[in-house]
Amino acid sequence: MKLIVALLALWLAFPAHAQILSDSEARKAILELRARLAELQQRDSDLSARIDRLETAQRNQLELANQTETLRQEIARLRGQVEALTNEIATLQKRNRDLYADLDARLKKMEPSTVAVDGKPVAVDRSELNAYETALAQFRASDFKGALTSFQQFVARYPQSPYVPVAHYWIGSSHYALKEYKSAIAAQQILVDRYSDSTRAPDALLSIAESQLQLSDKKSANRTLSRLIKDYPESEAAKVARERLPATR
Repeated sequence: MKLIVALLALWLAFPAHAQILSDSEARKAILELRARLAELQQRDSDLSARIDRLETAQRNQLELANQTETLRQEIARLRGQVEALTNEIATLQKRNRDLYADLDARLKKMEPSTVAVDGKPVAVDRSELNAYETALAQFRASDFKGALTSFQQFVARYPQSPYVPVAHYWIGSSHYALKEYKSAIAAQQILVDRYSDSTRAPDALLSIAESQLQLSDKKSANRTLSRLIKDYPESEAAKVARERLPATR
């Protein structure tokens, strides 16, 4: 740009030198100066254009850098959301598995189970089976008071259960273990009277006879043992009754 200004100044001062040069030489010099000026102006324009392009490229690079940084931040934010959603999905899947497992366990508890009662396969509810097994476990652990209460509650809660005849037997046995012989006789008598076809009936008669002997009622014990031998002659309880019968005379 300074060069252009210098040439312009020289050109403006040219009339002072025109007196020395001829007209043709002067015109030639002016043309050369104009050509030189045009060339310099073109170079100046080219340089300005290059500068503009460089500045534009720098601005574009800066904008690109800013956009890149913005995109990186957005990607980091999205990755955080993806990780959070992945953890949430894993948590929900685990919760669903736990719910399904709990539901399955509850349904299984509600499903009837096939068990053998007095040698016969029968279907009983899970809750019914659990209640019976809990009471029986108490008796086997020598918790006779607890077993007595549990079996009585069982009979009241499940009056149609196939376990009821057996429950009456264990009620009588609990009374006997607690030395409550009259109550033991009454409980076993229910079994004998209501469920005479039960496989527990012979054992119930034997238990009644034992309670009668504990009460020193040999006459009643004799009648009970005799009935046992007559009604259930092939039972194991009848074999014991035959051995015990002489003691009642």
